[in-house]
Amino acid sequence: MHKQSKINKKAWEYRAYEFWHKRDGSPEEKARLLLENPLAALKKHKGLFEHVQGKKIANLCGSNGRKAVPLALLGAEVTVFDISEENKKYALELAASANITLEYIVTDIYDIDLKEYGGYFDILYLEGGILHYFGDLDKFMSILYALLHNGGQLVLSDFHPLGRCISSHGEVNYFDTEIKNGDVAYKGAFDIDEQKDFPDVSIRLYTLSDIINSVVASGFRLQRFDEHRGWNNENIPWEFTILADK
Repeated sequence: MHKQSKINKKAWEYRAYEFWHKRDGSPEEKARLLLENPLAALKKHKGLFEHVQGKKIANLCGSNGRKAVPLALLGAEVTVFDISEENKKYALELAASANITLEYIVTDIYDIDLKEYGGYFDILYLEGGILHYFGDLDKFMSILYALLHNGGQLVLSDFHPLGRCISSHGEVNYFDTEIKNGDVAYKGAFDIDEQKDFPDVSIRLYTLSDIINSVVASGFRLQRFDEHRGWNNENIPWEFTILADK
């Protein structure tokens, strides 16, 4: 396992299952909401997944299954690749509660078995802000490219690098290339006196050109690039979505 990935695995296996219960409720409760309208759970990307019956979809860094389960409910064959056993536990309980099946593989993304999964998938779906966990972006993109069959599609949504700088009021250096320690995403959901026990994650920030150029250099054909406002409709480019095909 990659050194950076070992650090992030330790962080994402510390009380993550407990956090998902805090945020989303029990798997049974979350499943009831997803069953009401699985397409709506895909939010700004729902228009991209209206016709996925029978499609093979890889949800990389798929976390607690909040996107994988709706995709499976829509008829897709979904495989989640994620580094956390705690995330897997919640996701499989969520899938069982929704009466669907997920393949959930706990692995370093760098270590995905390309002999088994090379050229296997119709669609790759990555969302929620995950690129900063990978210090070798070109290697990461080359793995994504290898996972898709010819004609397959990449849907990559992540935090907008410029939005991160704006919201930090200049504390984040847009052109920073160092790998640094940081807080795991859900640390703030716990009491202050508990937060000191949380392991750090290891992150590396990228510029928008870093990301787009890496997608193109890996062999993908860029189809579309969209920028999205902040979660409360703030006038900040808070997320982006790249659509590309192989």
